Amino acid sequence: MHPSRFAPALVLILTLAGCQSEDPRLPANLYEEARKLNLEGRSLEARAMMKQLTERYPDTEAARQAKRDLYLIEAFVNRDISDRQKQVRAAMKRITDALIRYRAKKGEYPLSLNDLLPEYLDRVPEAPWGHPFLYRPYVARPIENIQVKRGPARQKFNTKSDGYYMACLGTDLQPGGEGLAADILVKDGVPWGESAFPPIPQPQPVR
Repeated sequence: MHPSRFAPALVLILTLAGCQSEDPRLPANLYEEARKLNLEGRSLEARAMMKQLTERYPDTEAARQAKRDLYLIEAFVNRDISDRQKQVRAAMKRITDALIRYRAKKGEYPLSLNDLLPEYLDRVPEAPWGHPFLYRPYVARPIENIQVKRGPARQKFNTKSDGYYMACLGTDLQPGGEGLAADILVKDGVPWGESAFPPIPQPQPVR
């Protein structure tokens, strides 16, 4: 979601934070604004405002109503997060399949996902919120020692990209995070369960 869409909600929260809680209209106003945001499909903003309401004015009728609404909003937000993460994984799977076909024909992975166009993909998929996936090919064993029958071992320098990292860093484009900001990582076509990729073997060839 674009940060500018949060502006009206944040302004109201900050305004209410600076007002005296004796005014009985403030909790009701905050609840009505949150309810309106939820009806507009802006559930993340509505959830944030209702949580603010329940924390600042816990004994008001508006806060009690907000608590009841939060159960439904949380369920909707969690379902929306799950659906979008499924879309991310499906898009990354399309890219992975294209990379497999590319390597089978070319003998290595491409330097850029744009190299998959148009033979392997008609377009490079993006995350549902419009962010591109991060892609980094690499040589798994840049230098390889080969033992010969006689004499010392010699070194073989590999230059073909036989591995890659691909990542979706979530809506915030930052490592880590939760919900839609959580990272989804793929290493060599397989989902990577750690929080970060291992270091790329060095020295990588200059291409």
